Amino acid sequence: MDINSSDFSLDIKYGIFYKQAMERIHAFKSDGSVNKDIKVFQEAYSLIGLGWIYTPTKLPILDKCIEFIYGLWAKYRLKITFRPSIEKLCSERGCDLS
Repeated sequence: MDINSSDFSLDIKYGIFYKQAMERIHAFKSDGSVNKDIKVFQEAYSLIGLGWIYTPTKLPILDKCIEFIYGLWAKYRLKITFRPSIEKLCSERGCDLS
């Protein structure tokens, strides 16, 4: 699903608004549950038989480091990739910034 499409709406079913979706990666599972952050990558790689790549990210201490690094990436990815800020994207969509 394209969160930048004009008809994007996860707020009713999942309680996730555009700003939240842009701030962190989310994966919507067939059972209705939602994964986010590094867990999305862990599960995605597992599903395609490459789960071993993300196995170290589940180890104590290392998991916290990986979450921290992902948090930095998520926070600055738009700037790093020369895209408009989340605030600007939200402003253009007329969405709430809270």
